[in-house]
Amino acid sequence: MRVLIIEDDNLLANGLTETLRRAGYVVDAVSSAEAADAALRVTEVDLLVLDIGLPGMDGFSWLRKLRARGGQQAVLVLTARDAVTDRVLGLTVGADDYLAKPFATEELVARVSALARRGRAIRSRVIEHGALMVDLARKRALVDGKPLELSQREYAILEYLFSNVGAIVGKDKIAGAVASWDEHISPNAIEVHISRLRAKLEPAGVVIRTIRGLGYLVEAPANAKP
Repeated sequence: MRVLIIEDDNLLANGLTETLRRAGYVVDAVSSAEAADAALRVTEVDLLVLDIGLPGMDGFSWLRKLRARGGQQAVLVLTARDAVTDRVLGLTVGADDYLAKPFATEELVARVSALARRGRAIRSRVIEHGALMVDLARKRALVDGKPLELSQREYAILEYLFSNVGAIVGKDKIAGAVASWDEHISPNAIEVHISRLRAKLEPAGVVIRTIRGLGYLVEAPANAKP
């Protein structure tokens, strides 16, 4: 789950970033609506944490435009404006949830988690691939019903690969999906994580193929339904 924070208070944005990263999300932050537009043009984002009092275009106006052009990301609005009319306006222009400042970090994480679960329910809560089952809601993977011991990074890569069965994904795509902008994952590190995943998956007949010069491919299992 990739989260983009749109907040012009750097101290608050940094705190939110660290809090959500500790909760297991891939998190980036920008300080304006214009920067958010630029980010969404190059990065797939699942959830937006949006401040209303932004410089330039305010958050409500930007959210209205996002929805008008078909943006489907979940949106949690953060604002000091907690009047009922503001809450109603936020929900009307397309917010999924609304949290007034100041707020407890525990509540923020709980609301983000609820939106993440809702998003996964809309997609698929479980990915099944031969003997492998990836439970998106619980963030765990099982082979023949037995839990796989995976690091957070290994799980994120596994979820990305098996959400793109039949497509070749390059190392840059994998890195972009599982790491924040200020993190650097080298191609060698991706190879190491893939190697570890293979060691854990191949005994069960689950294969991650290397396509030389292009990336990695997970093919649909032979017994997959058409």
